[in-house]
Amino acid sequence: ASSNYTLTQPAGLTADITAKGLTITGISISNKVYDGNTTATITGTASLSGIVGSDAVTLGGTASATFNNASVGTNKPVTVSGYTIGGAASSNYTLTQPAGLTADITAKGLTITGISISNKVYDGNTTAAITGTAALSGIIGSDVVTLGGTAIANFDNANIGTSKPVTVGGYSIGGAASGNYTLSQPTGLTADITAKGLTITGISISNKVYDGNTTAAIT
Repeated sequence: ASSNYTLTQPAGLTADITAKGLTITGISISNKVYDGNTTATITGTASLSGIVGSDAVTLGGTASATFNNASVGTNKPVTVSGYTIGGAASSNYTLTQPAGLTADITAKGLTITGISISNKVYDGNTTAAITGTAALSGIIGSDVVTLGGTAIANFDNANIGTSKPVTVGGYSIGGAASGNYTLSQPTGLTADITAKGLTITGISISNKVYDGNTTAAIT
């Protein structure tokens, strides 16, 4: 009975073609030593993932990366932005900035300046005396880091010598920002241990009658 009918194809129908999302691969974030800011460094070669066929889509823009905060930590979240897309087919796509990237901020080393070791006369022990005013070197900006502890110093041995190596320890750091730093104890310090003078006791000189010479008798 189909010969009794004609067929009209569906008309007036509409639908959307939405942009395809592209992602960026091939990059990572470098670990860094604490420097007081959130700037992160992107490494690797960024490339687009998800392009259909031979569509002309290029990756551009000026990318930047930022840690979630400036403090020391491992696997710290990093936000990346600034990438863009171009090319003849770029209007058919959207770009998602890289996500899920992490890196470490490691503690910055501080050193101690302003001290020296006093020379001493041999006294049978290795104790050395620190002189000067110890100060921290390497603090970033206005970070609050204080120097504390009870410093001690020791010669390598108790014997006399010049420019003898001295080991210093016992310094520590505190303050609100100290968790972002490590402290190296002073190194390379030297001093002299000089010989101790001895004196002789228990003797005297006898009087004598003139005999024409300088000889004297010890008693």
